[in-house]
Amino acid sequence: MPISKELLEYQQVDGQLRKIEQEIAASEERKKYMQAKKFMETARERLEAQDKHAVELRDLRDELIRRADETTRAIAEYNDLDEILEESGGDLSFYKKNAQALLEQLRTIKNDLNRLIAEIAAASEEYEKFKKQTIAMQKQYRDYSEKFKELKNSRAEEVRRINAKLEELAKLIAPEILERYKTKRKERIFPIVVPLNNWMCVCGMELPLLHQSELAGGNMIECEHCRRIIYKP
Repeated sequence: MPISKELLEYQQVDGQLRKIEQEIAASEERKKYMQAKKFMETARERLEAQDKHAVELRDLRDELIRRADETTRAIAEYNDLDEILEESGGDLSFYKKNAQALLEQLRTIKNDLNRLIAEIAAASEEYEKFKKQTIAMQKQYRDYSEKFKELKNSRAEEVRRINAKLEELAKLIAPEILERYKTKRKERIFPIVVPLNNWMCVCGMELPLLHQSELAGGNMIECEHCRRIIYKP
């Protein structure tokens, strides 16, 4: 289908709209808003995960303390065993081995408990740090949500006028061509309709001879590399 001046004008006006969209997208207001928004979307899950981990650490600590107390009581039962066995003529070696094994077990439990206490302290510090960060991001989200809204509102009338012009031009363009244009617009291709330049597309791709003949009479083809629509002026 031959290129129409209405399509080229449509793209020119659409370029004005795209410029506004890019300026808003690159604004500090949007960057700060999106940063806070993205953080807040995962903050609750992360806090819940940290709470769950804290409960697991606490339960493990309580279990180690219980085992340490139990082992300490078992060791205490051997305190007066030497005197009792000497009086009764019993063999001390077996009981000494048991006592030594309990002492090793208690030492291991205490080492595990010390490591766990250090891990709990680190987890608690991380939790407090993340909680403060969450509070700061909540404020940033509220502040920049309003600022971003104000920025968009400040360009709203300009956007409305451009869209009204685009609607007028759209009525003069073949529906299938306009649909094709809008599809590529969503793919972030711009400019979408480009003139042939020394038998090359603006992306630098040289057109095969077969496609060059298709451009006769103002017809349009699609670049095999960048998918832009090419016409011969």
